[in-house]
Amino acid sequence: MPLSSEAQLLRVFIGEQDKYDGKLLYEALVLEARRLGLAGATVYRGVLGYGANSVVHTDKILRLSQGLPVVVEIVDSPEKIEAFLPILDGMMQEGLATLEKAQVIVYRHKEK
Repeated sequence: MPLSSEAQLLRVFIGEQDKYDGKLLYEALVLEARRLGLAGATVYRGVLGYGANSVVHTDKILRLSQGLPVVVEIVDSPEKIEAFLPILDGMMQEGLATLEKAQVIVYRHKEK
């Protein structure tokens, strides 16, 4: 991906225990994005949050919570993100996905 190129940022809000085909959904999404050659994906684990059902999930020690919030971010060209959306739709049973424009400022890696 060249510097200063137009890209898209796909954000997927799910629960950490959500599954797809026997795997954790966030892991399945990242692996599928990698398999398809998307530029990058990162998973963030939340400490507090709620979704459409308004149930608050927290990581406080006194309250054991299942399904803490997780955000998966995937960045690539609009074309590659658009091609990934039907796959995402087929993998997600519940959650929220958003899409926004992003401008890539730096994207580099060390040679092996």
